[in-house]
Amino acid sequence: MQPTIDFTLSTAPQVYDWLRDAILRGALPPGTRLSETEIGQQIGVSRQPVREAFIRLTADGLAEVRPQRGTYIRRISISAVLSARLIREAVESDLIRMLAEQADDKLITQLDQEIAEQSEAVARDDAETFVRLDDRFHRLLAVAVGQEAVWEVLEGLKSQMNRLRYITARTFDIQKLIGQHAEIVDGLRNHDPALAEAAMRRHLRELLNDLPEISRSRPELFIP
Repeated sequence: MQPTIDFTLSTAPQVYDWLRDAILRGALPPGTRLSETEIGQQIGVSRQPVREAFIRLTADGLAEVRPQRGTYIRRISISAVLSARLIREAVESDLIRMLAEQADDKLITQLDQEIAEQSEAVARDDAETFVRLDDRFHRLLAVAVGQEAVWEVLEGLKSQMNRLRYITARTFDIQKLIGQHAEIVDGLRNHDPALAEAAMRRHLRELLNDLPEISRSRPELFIP
């Protein structure tokens, strides 16, 4: 997908956001060589903002510089995935317990609508939209309890995890994830912190079931 560059704004962050999204979605798979010149020509910018984007991607662990060879998309770090998942479970379990005590009908209605949109994406076999809606669902929970800043911190930690999520969404039956979201909402609907927390933990541990199978079947995508 060609990005739309707004030349009234700094171009380097826009190039970074575009490349990062392409890496997370798997449009730029591990091992892909990145060329400053080719990307710059493709989107109509100079090499400097592309170079700055490459530096940020490398710092994120999404790209790597191979001496005398160039910059390449890095393979998915299993250890980084597991660390991000552990942090998410700890943080989001606390957030959902807090939210269960204050969730109102307006929030529940909004969450029910989010789940309906997720179901529509699954019915269309649109895994990419589902992953984005999944993120929006979890962000909404954090915002509802007044902890949007916490979600932003999590977002910065889970790049490797997100790469895996796009792969698993295309590989496994993601209808079960919608059912898990519904269980989380039921916990909120009943103002039951224990039920909401248990549902959240089950949901965020699903990745532990998917990761071994994916890493065995696609070992070329991963590093320890």
